[in-house]
Amino acid sequence: MSDLDRRRFLQTAGLAAAALPLLDSAPAHASGQDPDALFKQGRFAEAERGYRRLLLDDPKNARATGQLGYLALLSNRFRRAETFLTRAIRLNRDDLTAKQRLAECYVRQDQPARAVPLLRATGRPRDKVYAELFSHVEGRPWQIHGARRTRVPFHTLDPVPSVEASVNGGRPQKFYLDTYATLDLSEEAAKKAGVRPVATWSGGMADNHPITIYLGVLDSFRIGDIEIRNIPMQWSDVKRPTLPDGSEAAGAFGTTIFYHCLATMDYAGRALVLRRRSELPVFRAEADRSGSERLPFWLAGDHFPCTLGSLRDYGPRMVTVDTGGIGSALGTTVEIAERAGFEVDYEHPNEVPGNKIYPLKADRISLGRAVGRDLPGTAEEKAGPGTPGPGQSAQFGFDLIANFSHEFFKPFAITFDYTGMRLYITGESL
Repeated sequence: MSDLDRRRFLQTAGLAAAALPLLDSAPAHASGQDPDALFKQGRFAEAERGYRRLLLDDPKNARATGQLGYLALLSNRFRRAETFLTRAIRLNRDDLTAKQRLAECYVRQDQPARAVPLLRATGRPRDKVYAELFSHVEGRPWQIHGARRTRVPFHTLDPVPSVEASVNGGRPQKFYLDTYATLDLSEEAAKKAGVRPVATWSGGMADNHPITIYLGVLDSFRIGDIEIRNIPMQWSDVKRPTLPDGSEAAGAFGTTIFYHCLATMDYAGRALVLRRRSELPVFRAEADRSGSERLPFWLAGDHFPCTLGSLRDYGPRMVTVDTGGIGSALGTTVEIAERAGFEVDYEHPNEVPGNKIYPLKADRISLGRAVGRDLPGTAEEKAGPGTPGPGQSAQFGFDLIANFSHEFFKPFAITFDYTGMRLYITGESL
């Protein structure tokens, strides 16, 4: 299955639909010192200082207040995010973006009940659906039980990693691993597990057929020796591709699971390692001893990891980390690929409605000291809305130059620290 097919499969299945919308109505400014322009460029620390200066001159500047809340949310600084987003709503009761982001702030803290009235107040159909889901979560969601650490071998490395996991105490089934996934079951797996839908959402098209996404609360999801209970999640009626051995995958999971643990996708060792957050000091000490690369890390929505990367000597600038790109290490646009100096194969385009996607060879791309050479990638003629990387710039409000994916990570182990907001990369070549 091509990267394009994988992308279409995940998007229409709704794996990228579970995040609350990240709307941004920022005006375009030319001044490099304007905080909106700095934010758009991904220069977050400078943008934050700029918004603070605006508030010194005008404490009732709703735009600056909301952006300070958004910057805090991207870095999981929850108290600060709550303060500024709440203040932004008071300054502008019609600020739907601030309401959505404050709701996301509560969801990230596993307080979905606090998000419900905010989502209902936006008047947006998708928000209403997720408000209904969160209103059915009883007690504390995302409860972690079992061992402090578990290591589960990859069932497959290609086309993307997969592991076995159990749903509601059933037999182990195979799940794709993808950082652009939430927790998404197949319709058959959800039916066998007895999960009851509490809301539905139309999530796009696949093969010219509409896709229905069902939302519900899962009692139990077990990965190795760690069990997670009371999980708001989704499933859909999309037809999934088979695994290389011909068996059916029961679904996919990624960032929303990783977010509640300290998760390592050990590509080189072909295993998923999950640790409880209490193990973070031990892991950090091990990472320091092993010389791991440690990069700044941001989370957009509930499952879009971002960090800093470079294309040859272009960067470091903001990129996304979507490990599910089949056969690809990099996704970008033709304009950015040419700016970086990559050779784009214009003779073999992949035609899609309203766009063309060209193969490219990335001779050197990097996340800090982690470097990949002569890797396959793609360049879109224009960034399609919602596609990983540059296509999401408008959605998030800041520019992304690329999406780093599956083939880049194969020599490494990557660890997602959502407490300290750091991305760790370990490998012999560092």
